[in-house]
Amino acid sequence: MKRIAFAGLFLVLAFSLLTALPCQAKLTLKLASVTPPQHAYNVGAREFARLIEEATKGEVVIKVFAAGQLGKGERELLEGLQVGTIDLAVTATGPVSNFSPDMGVVDLPFLFTSPEHVDKVLDGPIGRGLLDGLESANIKGLAFFENGFRNFTNSSRPLVKPEDFKGLKFRTMENPVHLASVRQLGAQAVPMSWGEVYTSLQTKVIDGQENPIAIIHAFKLSEVQKFLSLTGHFYSPAPLTMSLKRFKELKPEWQKLFLENGLTAAAFERKAIRDNEAKQLEDLKAQGMQVSTVDKAVFVQAMAPVYQQFSEKYPGWKAVLDKIRATD
Repeated sequence: MKRIAFAGLFLVLAFSLLTALPCQAKLTLKLASVTPPQHAYNVGAREFARLIEEATKGEVVIKVFAAGQLGKGERELLEGLQVGTIDLAVTATGPVSNFSPDMGVVDLPFLFTSPEHVDKVLDGPIGRGLLDGLESANIKGLAFFENGFRNFTNSSRPLVKPEDFKGLKFRTMENPVHLASVRQLGAQAVPMSWGEVYTSLQTKVIDGQENPIAIIHAFKLSEVQKFLSLTGHFYSPAPLTMSLKRFKELKPEWQKLFLENGLTAAAFERKAIRDNEAKQLEDLKAQGMQVSTVDKAVFVQAMAPVYQQFSEKYPGWKAVLDKIRATD
């Protein structure tokens, strides 16, 4: 009897110990951006996190760190992906082209003709090829979110024709195409990390900047910029990227889920950007911004030399450009 009782006690204790052990640990990943929590980058990031958690039945949890919590500048986030201190990020293509020059082709001025043109290019083989090119920099491209079509703001005067830009100083991303394009307008282009921009506008270190409506609205640039010109000169894709090392550590079935759900979240994020733009523009007007429309044809002509300049520097761009232009 004592032997039976002891065996029973042992089983009870063993069961208690087993049930007291924590459940199998979840894989928790960090996804970073520099934009405010309400910006579409993070709306899309949270949707991606939801889709992945649902698809993996809770085994993978993605935590979104917005507003520069893991790095004030987008280049810093991309470097974090390379060394593995950050798992995922959403950034503009500007700094990405420093890691993969071929990505710079999408930054050429007036390349995309409409949102529908954007979707066909970026969600198809052309976009996939550009994302795959990031692997040489130890970064895995999952899909393209967007920031939208970019517009100029400044604190000096309305800008409705290229000549209006002469003598003004504009912040651009650390992107050679953007720098060259702004210089073609006769302005001074100043590459600057985004974390420095608001203060630099406030203190008049720079006269203006260029960004999509969503960014101008989210960062309250109406407080330091009086004039907005709807130039739509660059389209700004925003790759959802991942540490290549971390991606390769995922189960093969999870890798497939990350790629599939990246596309789904990208479509969700782009819709959020586009649906909100008209209201955000009205908000900016109500906040005191003077909004000007422009004749885009004269800006297309003014920036045209940039195509020649970069086609000579990157001969491989021509084939991609031809494919983008042939996509309708």
